Amino acid sequence: MTDEVVTESVDASTWNELETVFGTKGDPAGCWCQWFKLSRADWDAATREETRDLLHAQVEAGSPGVIARIDGEPVGWAAVEPFSAYPALGRSPITRRQEGDPEDVWAVTCFVVRLEYRKRGVARALLAGALEHARERGATVVEGYPVDPEVRPSLTAAERYHGTVSLFRDGGFEEVRRPSATRAIMRRTLTS
Repeated sequence: MTDEVVTESVDASTWNELETVFGTKGDPAGCWCQWFKLSRADWDAATREETRDLLHAQVEAGSPGVIARIDGEPVGWAAVEPFSAYPALGRSPITRRQEGDPEDVWAVTCFVVRLEYRKRGVARALLAGALEHARERGATVVEGYPVDPEVRPSLTAAERYHGTVSLFRDGGFEEVRRPSATRAIMRRTLTS
């Protein structure tokens, strides 16, 4: 029997649950999904408290993603917003726009799943929730920038925060290009 994973868009009422998901140790507790939002200099200068406060302000101002729960317990998070909300994506040679790319895409940039809830379908539910979140806000195209552990099985859990190629493929995304052996640009057109 598998656990039912329920997702919903985050808002001010879910902040305490997000704090549980991000925790106090490891990469999520330092990043708070600000890597793609800050300049490199600002990222390097930011403390854990500052990145936490930035995400808190972003949640208060809108809904930058979705949270997952199993039996009411917060277990995961996925960041999804318009590409323009992530300035670092436009600067990266991996993700910057190329000729022919749609302009108004939404981007799924990050997955956080609490360690004790991994391998229970949480990331799949988060991706489905992210697509619904984006659709409800008018998105017509969603992109992801996953890694490919089939090419490099030694990828650590920390390196898989983008999601995996198989996760996005199973979620109905198509690979549109491969900027490196281990990174793909994947895209899905949403229907209403």
